[in-house]
Amino acid sequence: MSRLLLLVLTATLALSSSAFAQVPSNNPNDYAGTDSERIAAAVDAGVQYHNGTVVIPPRVPDEVADRDYWLLDSAILLPSDTTLTLKSCTLKLSDKCRDNFIRSANCGAGIEKVAPIKNVCVVGSGDAKLVGADHPRATGDSGKKLGERTYGTDAGKEGESQTGDWRNIGILFANVDKFTIRNLTIVGAHAWSVSLEKCANGIVENLRFDSTETREIDGRNAKVLNVDGLDLRKGCRNIFVKGISGRTGDDLVAVTAIVPKAKEGGVFGSTEVCDYSEEENLDVHNVEIRDVAGYAAGGHQIVRLLNGSGIKLYDVLVENVVDESPAGVVDRATVRIGDANPAWGGVTPLGDAYAFTIRNIESRSRQAILIAGSLADSSIENVKDYNPESQGVCYESGVDNVRNVRVEGVVHVDDAPVSSPKARD
Repeated sequence: MSRLLLLVLTATLALSSSAFAQVPSNNPNDYAGTDSERIAAAVDAGVQYHNGTVVIPPRVPDEVADRDYWLLDSAILLPSDTTLTLKSCTLKLSDKCRDNFIRSANCGAGIEKVAPIKNVCVVGSGDAKLVGADHPRATGDSGKKLGERTYGTDAGKEGESQTGDWRNIGILFANVDKFTIRNLTIVGAHAWSVSLEKCANGIVENLRFDSTETREIDGRNAKVLNVDGLDLRKGCRNIFVKGISGRTGDDLVAVTAIVPKAKEGGVFGSTEVCDYSEEENLDVHNVEIRDVAGYAAGGHQIVRLLNGSGIKLYDVLVENVVDESPAGVVDRATVRIGDANPAWGGVTPLGDAYAFTIRNIESRSRQAILIAGSLADSSIENVKDYNPESQGVCYESGVDNVRNVRVEGVVHVDDAPVSSPKARD
């Protein structure tokens, strides 16, 4: 090899090594600033230089703060083609934060039209945990006034929204196609732990919740409302849910496709962040919910299936649900279908909720299966009812709102068959 060629090769290798060394890190520990600024820098680097991968390990204690958890002042925003891995770390909301833990980057304050994005994943590795603030600025949904019905340090503050809204949701995805949320523990949620709007083709798996409607704050019991676990909202489809556990103040898992009000997106005072119009197809369908074990500490529902105002809900599987309510807690229902509340459109027309398969249910609730709306062309089977006062399957809205629903294998703990009204064919 000639001396000139050797020099050229050496210089090329040196430049390559130098360029490699200068690639920005996708680890927030390698940046300066607030924790939120450091994580945002790691996300930007992951998108630009690491094929969309971002890894958040435990925070390395430093001269700024001697703690190993990350303190968020604002939401982590994830664009298309991004995978965020939380590697045995804890993300905690700061007392100054009135925002989500994590949000798809296509939605937020002032974004009127939420454009579709795709391929967004949040995956926990090891013990990955999201923890609410010690003193939340706001809690609850848009129907709850701060300081009166639900806790919030923003109560009475001029210029601040005086109700809860979409910023209280832990993980918020809107109009995302192809997504994964997996292996996370969410503690002390400010409202719903996870909410999906207009999302499709996704997996939600192995989520653990620990929230109640009452929290001790500064030595006093504070009311924190609407702390659901997982919520699927209008327009969701082709979503697989598996391995949901723990306790929540409100419903543990809920499909709530109701009230399609036409409005712009990104407004405060609304629990939903998307824009909605009456022309859209907001039906919810092809949803599988499997392996749910836990309870609603506020006495609500473990799994709730609710549609209204012309939105159809169909092709739904609910399988392997275990009511783990402790002594002193009796939920309204283990599985609740529909509602007669006029604010949500009342009992849906017969045929708007159909093709449900509900099986392998263990209940300690007031009712194992509560049909509070309408249901057609469905099956309910293998329900083990531990509450002798429960009807097994309760037709609260009347048998005229049920058509072609097959009920088999519903038994009390003594294995005696549970009698139920004959549904109209």
